[in-house]
Amino acid sequence: MWDAYLVASTVEDALGKLAQLGDSGRLIAGGTDLVLQAQRGECPARAVVDLTRIPGLSEIREQDGYVVIGAAATHAEIAASPLVRTWAPLLAQACASIGGPQIRNVGTLAGNVVNALPAADGAVALFALNAQVEIATLSGQAWVPIAELYRGVGECTLDPCAEMVTAIRFHSLDAYAGCAFQRLARRRVLALPIVNAAVVVRVDEGTVSDARIAVGPVAPTPFRAAAAERVLIGSAPTAALVAQAAKLAARDAQPRSSLLRGTATYRTAMVEVLVRRALTTSLDLNG
Repeated sequence: MWDAYLVASTVEDALGKLAQLGDSGRLIAGGTDLVLQAQRGECPARAVVDLTRIPGLSEIREQDGYVVIGAAATHAEIAASPLVRTWAPLLAQACASIGGPQIRNVGTLAGNVVNALPAADGAVALFALNAQVEIATLSGQAWVPIAELYRGVGECTLDPCAEMVTAIRFHSLDAYAGCAFQRLARRRVLALPIVNAAVVVRVDEGTVSDARIAVGPVAPTPFRAAAAERVLIGSAPTAALVAQAAKLAARDAQPRSSLLRGTATYRTAMVEVLVRRALTTSLDLNG
């Protein structure tokens, strides 16, 4: 598929090699999407630069109140990470639901983001976590909100010939924040989601002070249910309030009918169900 396979030793080395290759080069880590795209003739690259041997790029660490995940960290590593499981369990759940063991052992969360598909389980969880992404160029590095990387279905704003993701970070969830991840698919494994939802809710002194609801794939990018979030904030958490928020999320979602995922009517109804379940779990209203 490619004329050359290069291995980078540092971020600067990777970007330098990419610059030399121009339009004919791409970065690769897990390659679970890129290899398939190349096989289908959808990737113009004639050479790739491997990131997996760059020291520290697979590291998962806590820093200044953030959980920081290196760009080469795999779904399996994230799902098993005690740090992620403690401070952002919804992301561990999301990464554990992706594909099968083979895919999770090589595929990366950063690749999930760069591929920019609205159904990506890890990306939906990151939207609920208000994640930021570190973008590196030969001129330096900068953190940007994750939403800025999404232009449309499968369209990432990142320049694949000159920029690379080096890390993803989000604030650790404390004892006042609840979270949940919900997924509906035809099978438990090796199936794309029909609908998925990720929720983070914070309650202070009996009142919802923060709410983040992300849903996919019901829009060209992972969808934040803003009206549902607004109705929650400032109110006491109750089953009736959760039901109202779930209805608003379903109202504003715009899923399409799909041979693989079902009709738009069915998927809209499932948005309401999954958001209600996620909020109920996050707010501990089950019992």
